[in-house]
Amino acid sequence: MMAQNNLVVVGIDVAKDKVDACIRPSSARQTFPNSSIGQRQLAAWLRRHKVGKAIMEASGGYERHWAKVLRQLGVEVRVVDPKRVRSFARSAGRLAKNDKIDAAMIAWFAETFDQAPSQAYDAAREELVQMVNARQGLLDLQTTLQNRDEHSEVGVVQKMHARLLKKVAGEVLRLEAAIAALIKATKRFAELAEIIASVPGLGDITCAGLIAAMPELGQVSNKVAAALLGVAPYDDDSGKRRGERQIKGGRHRIRNLFYMACLGAATRHNPVLKAFYRRLIANGKPPKVALVACMRKLVVILNIMIARRQKWDASLYPAS
Repeated sequence: MMAQNNLVVVGIDVAKDKVDACIRPSSARQTFPNSSIGQRQLAAWLRRHKVGKAIMEASGGYERHWAKVLRQLGVEVRVVDPKRVRSFARSAGRLAKNDKIDAAMIAWFAETFDQAPSQAYDAAREELVQMVNARQGLLDLQTTLQNRDEHSEVGVVQKMHARLLKKVAGEVLRLEAAIAALIKATKRFAELAEIIASVPGLGDITCAGLIAAMPELGQVSNKVAAALLGVAPYDDDSGKRRGERQIKGGRHRIRNLFYMACLGAATRHNPVLKAFYRRLIANGKPPKVALVACMRKLVVILNIMIARRQKWDASLYPAS
């Protein structure tokens, strides 16, 4: 039986009503209902096979409860990007797809790419993540309603949109207050927020987003921090051809939030980024390319600040 760091690994495909589990080399497979009975059955099955680590895909939030159950059993849990698993399956020539096959593919993926550590469960951060995501969902709804209202000529529809927009705006304010209260009440979050907010141009919402979505800041290399945000440039070369460097991957939600914050910082609020941005533009860089470079510079600075537990000091970060 294949093991990962002496741990037997199970791949778990999570759906709304059930989970499919697979320990690939032993061909052990089982389906469990999403219920308290199913949880007990899964626990017994994992103990029987001496499973120490579980790998599952992010599946719209359904994986959170099962991850919590497994951690309570003492099983390490790693949640992976489903796109990576699907690309891995295609590269292996496995084109068929169903829940049982997916579980086997997840287990095989975990055996092949075992370098990533498991995520320690953090109840407070999970709460913050859900609140930050809920706020963004409300903002997306707000944008949708505003766009529809532009094309509506019927008075009753416009009034309905106005009522909904007012309600959404109120809920956004309530969520922001709850986010601020959680950060203030959680000592480690409050310390991080104080460091991040000391950077000119970064406000409370950006602080909350970074704390929720990038807990690795201050614990990884600068290159890894940039890659996690999705602003690391990747080569595209072949033979004598030298392709244009492009950013790929990363965590798109926090990247979008960070983009807007960095836009203000690089053009108005932050002297260091402002000088850096202007120099890039003067050297012929397109505005968006220059802004992404500013994002990369700023996330590296934040990574250093958090690692050193230092607040913003412009003298330490020249515009070069």
